[in-house]
Amino acid sequence: MNALLRWGKFNLVGAAGVVLQLGLLAIFNHVVPGHYLLATAAAIEITLFNNFVLHVRYTWRDRRDGSAVVDRLLRFHLSNGLVSFAGNVVLMRVLAGQAHLPVLAADGIAILCCSIANFALSDLWAFARVRPGQA
Repeated sequence: MNALLRWGKFNLVGAAGVVLQLGLLAIFNHVVPGHYLLATAAAIEITLFNNFVLHVRYTWRDRRDGSAVVDRLLRFHLSNGLVSFAGNVVLMRVLAGQAHLPVLAADGIAILCCSIANFALSDLWAFARVRPGQA
């Protein structure tokens, strides 16, 4: 599959993830107001698992090459998870906490900032093909 098509699929999954993450953040922020960083972290974690499943079944389905799902999940969490958590929490602290942007707007900006790094890490590592002798 060419990189442009995969990038499009990645962004389609990402758009669904944005809707999920922002919806969860709105709910969590409503239930426990004032704890936007904890609400952000919880929304990210749930969204990561959702996005992983969608990426396995859609974005990188052509790379089902025998590597264990648990291995791919671990790589995805270590790459996209760390970028999403660190990037979102730091940017949320700056945008919502210091610049006083609305929480959902700040999170949307944070998500966009992390997306390019997440695609590269997913394509090159989390869902990379296992070469013979590597598994």
